[in-house]
Amino acid sequence: MEVRREDFEWAAGQGLITAEQSGALWVALEGRAAGRARFDLPHVAYYVGALVVLSGMGWFMTLGWESFGGLGIFALSALYALCFALAGRTLWFRQRLYVPGGLLFTLAVWMTPLALYGLQRWLGLWPQEEPASFRDYHIWVKGCWLVMELGTVAAALVALRYVKFPFLTFPIAFALWYMSMDLTPLLFGREDFTWEQRLWVSLVFGLLMLVASFVIDRRAREDYAFWGYLFGMLAFWFGLSLMESDSELSKFFYFLINVGLILVSVLLDRRVFIVFGALGVTWYMGYLSSRVFRDSALFPVVLSFIGVAIIYLGIQYQRHSARVTRFVHRLVPAPVRGLLPQPRG
Repeated sequence: MEVRREDFEWAAGQGLITAEQSGALWVALEGRAAGRARFDLPHVAYYVGALVVLSGMGWFMTLGWESFGGLGIFALSALYALCFALAGRTLWFRQRLYVPGGLLFTLAVWMTPLALYGLQRWLGLWPQEEPASFRDYHIWVKGCWLVMELGTVAAALVALRYVKFPFLTFPIAFALWYMSMDLTPLLFGREDFTWEQRLWVSLVFGLLMLVASFVIDRRAREDYAFWGYLFGMLAFWFGLSLMESDSELSKFFYFLINVGLILVSVLLDRRVFIVFGALGVTWYMGYLSSRVFRDSALFPVVLSFIGVAIIYLGIQYQRHSARVTRFVHRLVPAPVRGLLPQPRG
């Protein structure tokens, strides 16, 4: 629900609150929402600009930087991080421009893996074999990236200690997602791990990220758990979905897990669970149509009716979402219900 100043003036005109209360309440709420992202042109520009920098200093990093050598890469990255941090400090603490200031602090944290890469290349210290270039960080799964990922998490936690900006959890979740893949070579050796072992590491690590995000979600008033949920689901769901099995029972169990994710989305009020759950259910239906019911003329018709029924249920849920949520919460045992995150307005 979107509330405008005219709504407060209307409430004052109806005698629900006084004109003085209307003005004071609007000023207080406007100040409270100052640090929240909004879908308007300035905020879109802030995030688009940050995304350009994130891409340039990450995914689209060119090989030209390798010519600076390890010490040069470290020095340049540290200088970038310092400039971003100083600019963010000015905007956040002095000018009270929280969104652009917070994004600049995030960019400073984002320079951590590149700085640590330069430092490791300079000193020749790697957990495993030395990589060919920084661009490989976003392409190849290697155990040598672990120090960069741990450093990024540490830098973001330090920044969060002083700057309460939820988007600072993005570098943490991103680094942990990469770590869920890069841990496998370290745990099982450079050449001795199998594809199935990699999937199991990703699944377990993703599940741990989801649990940690749930704990954060319960304790934090602002939304610090979004990116943890997203990247945790990526690690967990892909680890689960890419596992091979010839057992029909295990495939049906996979279907039930994804149905469970859809139900969890209602309990936690997190759309990311319903997105991945719906993908899993759709995959299972596709499997049934191509393998189990390949020659059945009735199966597509049945699926059509099921799809229409789901759309109908979605319409009813939209109309009665609060009542349905209360009903579902009543089905949950009281001790468990007390652990669920409180809904945010």
